[in-house]
Amino acid sequence: MTDYIIPAIIVFIVVYALIKGVPVFDVFISGAKEGFGTATSVLLALIGLMTAIGMFKASGALDMLTAAIRPLAQMVHIPPEVVPLAIVRPISGSGALAVFQDILKSYGPDSLIGQVASVMQGSTETTFYTIAVYYGVTKVQRTRHTLASSLVGDVTGFFMSALTVQLILR
Repeated sequence: MTDYIIPAIIVFIVVYALIKGVPVFDVFISGAKEGFGTATSVLLALIGLMTAIGMFKASGALDMLTAAIRPLAQMVHIPPEVVPLAIVRPISGSGALAVFQDILKSYGPDSLIGQVASVMQGSTETTFYTIAVYYGVTKVQRTRHTLASSLVGDVTGFFMSALTVQLILR
C-alpha cells in the first residue's frame, strides 16, 4: 500500500486541479521555472561552501582543530575518534559522510566509536550549509541568533549521541 501513496497524491492533485479549472501544465511549467531559479541560487551557495570546505581540509586546519578539541571531548566522554566528524558535520554533509565512512571502515559499525558516529551522523544537521542555502535563497541578511543557537544544538547533539550510545550499551 505504501508504494501507492505518493502516486495517489499526485493523481488526486491533478484531478482536483482539473475539476477546479486550473491549467495544470501551465502551472507546472511556471513552478518548474521558479524551481530552476531557486536551484541556480542554491548552486552558487553550494559552490562557495564546497570551495571553503576543500580549503579547510587542505590547509591542515581540520587536523589542528581536531587535535585541540580532543582533550575536551575525552573529558565529556565523547570518543576522540569522532571529533573530526563533529567538526565537519555542521559544515558539510558530504564531507561528514566521508569522515563517517572512514570511521566505520577503521572501527566497524558495531564498535562504540562506530555507534556514536552513526547516531551523531543521523542526529545533527549541516548547519552552515542549511543557513547558507535557506538564507541565500530567501535573501535574509539579518540572521540574529540563528548560527549561535544552531551550533549549540549541534554540540548538544554530539554530546547526547555519545551519552545515549554509552547508556544503551551498558
